[in-house]
Amino acid sequence: MSEPLQTAVVTGASRGFGRAIATLLVAEGARVVGVARDEQRLQAMPDELGASFVPMAADATDEPLARKVIHEYRPGLLVLAAGAVPHMAPVHEQTWETFSRNWNTDTRHAFGWTRAALREPLAPGSVVIALSSGAVLGGSPLSGGYASAKAAIRYLRGYAAEESDRAGLDIRFVTLLPHLTPATDLGTVGVAGYAARQGVDPATFAEGLRPILTPDQVAKAVLSIAADSGSGPEYQINGTGLRPVDQGHRIQ
Repeated sequence: MSEPLQTAVVTGASRGFGRAIATLLVAEGARVVGVARDEQRLQAMPDELGASFVPMAADATDEPLARKVIHEYRPGLLVLAAGAVPHMAPVHEQTWETFSRNWNTDTRHAFGWTRAALREPLAPGSVVIALSSGAVLGGSPLSGGYASAKAAIRYLRGYAAEESDRAGLDIRFVTLLPHLTPATDLGTVGVAGYAARQGVDPATFAEGLRPILTPDQVAKAVLSIAADSGSGPEYQINGTGLRPVDQGHRIQ
């Protein structure tokens, strides 16, 4: 592993994509600070991954925490994978509290850590990879504000990249858009919701998603992007692999 990536911070590290990313980074020789709310799952991870994994049971939306972690650990790679499971219901059956759930978790935490990365700042050559969602390209009518919250993360990436360039910080910001998959807790909820809407069972609905995107694929994509100094700004990923976001879908 290259020198700038020797230390990484991963939010949402206790499950799903975040856990797979943290696991692969440790296997590749990085020290990983894993931030997540699920203390029980998080505290068990060093038994599996070893002393190179540093568990930090905390709320990733806490901005002072973001500043403290970045200042103390000086990561060369910051992966923003934390997020809430959306409330699955048609828009007229949502409340503002359920509709805004992902704004208050996914977007808020991405904003706080992105802001901290610029203000500290991270060292030149550092990389910030934020997980958005393939839902931003086509919408997600059963998940309230989920797609729009994830779209805001794309905007944040663009704003941050511009400020990094303006200040000569040489921090690279990239957004990854994973497609729906039943291989994560969040994806299982989404698949169940859309299966019910179509009047089919979840297994039948999931057949239309094949090849199924796995957390390990996402983890490998993150590592590949982090190691590629010439990477693009945005990528989609599904079961067939990684590809740049089409220019027609690009948010400037």
